Amino acid sequence: MSRTMKIFGVLLCAVILLTALPANAAAGGTDMNNFIFPVEDYGIDMSVTKKTEEINLRDPFVVVYGKTYFMYGTGAARGRGYGCYVSRDLENWAGPVNVFTAPEGFEGTDCFWAPECHYYNGSFYLFATYYSETTKHRGVAIFKADTPLGPFVQISDGHATSSEWDAIDGTLYVDEAGQPWMVFVHEWTSMPGGIGDFSAAKLSGDLSHFISEPISLFKADAPAWTTNGVTDGCFLYKSSGGKLLMLWSGYDKSGYCVAVAQSSDGTVGGEWTQQKRIYTNEKPFELDGGHPMIFTALDGKRYMSIHSPNGRSDTDYEKPAFYEIVDTGDGLALQDTLDYRQSQKNTFVNSLLMFFELVSAVFSALHSFGIGRA
Repeated sequence: MSRTMKIFGVLLCAVILLTALPANAAAGGTDMNNFIFPVEDYGIDMSVTKKTEEINLRDPFVVVYGKTYFMYGTGAARGRGYGCYVSRDLENWAGPVNVFTAPEGFEGTDCFWAPECHYYNGSFYLFATYYSETTKHRGVAIFKADTPLGPFVQISDGHATSSEWDAIDGTLYVDEAGQPWMVFVHEWTSMPGGIGDFSAAKLSGDLSHFISEPISLFKADAPAWTTNGVTDGCFLYKSSGGKLLMLWSGYDKSGYCVAVAQSSDGTVGGEWTQQKRIYTNEKPFELDGGHPMIFTALDGKRYMSIHSPNGRSDTDYEKPAFYEIVDTGDGLALQDTLDYRQSQKNTFVNSLLMFFELVSAVFSALHSFGIGRA
């Protein structure tokens, strides 16, 4: 065979392989919304939906893929496992459907909590918590699938986190060097003094296991406002100004809240300092809430997803809530908060204007009566 024919054969094989790949995979996964995900092919009836405020769900985690929203969370599954809701508009949700159902003999028996779905290297990965009957601890395991609807298959050997810890709320972060990390909660229930922390460990290239010992990032009592040892719902975000930020939840005097911490050197292992709380049960917000994450909607706006309120009562229950979030370069702020502060400033300015108008009217009236004239 001539050299030209060999080259032609190699090129032909490459074309055939690329044609066989999904559009997003052939493009390297750079555009996850250049097609419409065929939800109906998975037996989901998009004509039967619930409004966001009608859904009882904790720890909502939203993935945008194929011009479709996939919302995972605690309480979305039927039976033991993990589930999600599906929407085209971020308001009307079909489902829920199971994306992982525990098979017979599965070690997980309870606490199927906080599933997060991440797209990484052409596949979808579920980082999720369950209680193991084997270790007698909660931990974070890792599952893999070809689509956001699964079915997901466990790829970690049991929990990826330590078999001697209570660990929950694992999230994926890929650093600037391309190294994947799991950042997770080392729960207060297995920490000295009942003070939980956030820990992190490097993951293998296939995300199936840790390749480093976990390091502690900071504890629940790092900020002065915390009222107990709970650390929940970590999510890492790189700001437009290059700051590595962590959104997380704890408790202040108003209840469950969302705070932001910053790494001193932009790395996971840097020194973490506390910035501020961006969501509390104070104006302009009427309920507590937390377990945050950030996603970019199809309209290009960024949103923070939380559940609110944090507890169930006779008149209310935990629901997903989405708040537009603003990247300030150095930190994060909710648009509702910015609007409220501006309205307060406007109210103050308007009050001053009304006061000066009143004073002016009084002086004008006095002047008309000849008072104050020379």
